[in-house]
Amino acid sequence: QVQLVESGGGLVQAGGSLKLSCSTSRRTFTGRAMGWFRQAPGEEREFVAAVFWNIGTTRYGDSVKGRFTISRDNAKNTVYLQMNSLKPEDTAVYYCASGTTDRGPWGSWGQGTQVTVSS
Repeated sequence: QVQLVESGGGLVQAGGSLKLSCSTSRRTFTGRAMGWFRQAPGEEREFVAAVFWNIGTTRYGDSVKGRFTISRDNAKNTVYLQMNSLKPEDTAVYYCASGTTDRGPWGSWGQGTQVTVSS
């Protein structure tokens, strides 16, 4: 099973930036894509972004388009989420996941990292 570890969360003021990282223990044939999701208290989990390991194709949720950028470093088995122009409504626990495609299914999940945006 793929192990995923997120890092880079923290507290930032509105308008600021953060970069999250998700390191994987190994890449499996079935884990061809990586995704970022977030969940705020009392809310459902929301898709943020996804990227294919091999060709780098990306997909974004509507609420983050133009502000967030997902990227990957194949040599380091690491996926990143650059978050710019952060808003208080971006506050959530952010999770990375390994998936078969950029639309899932998502088989392995990290433990999450907290992002808090103050107004």
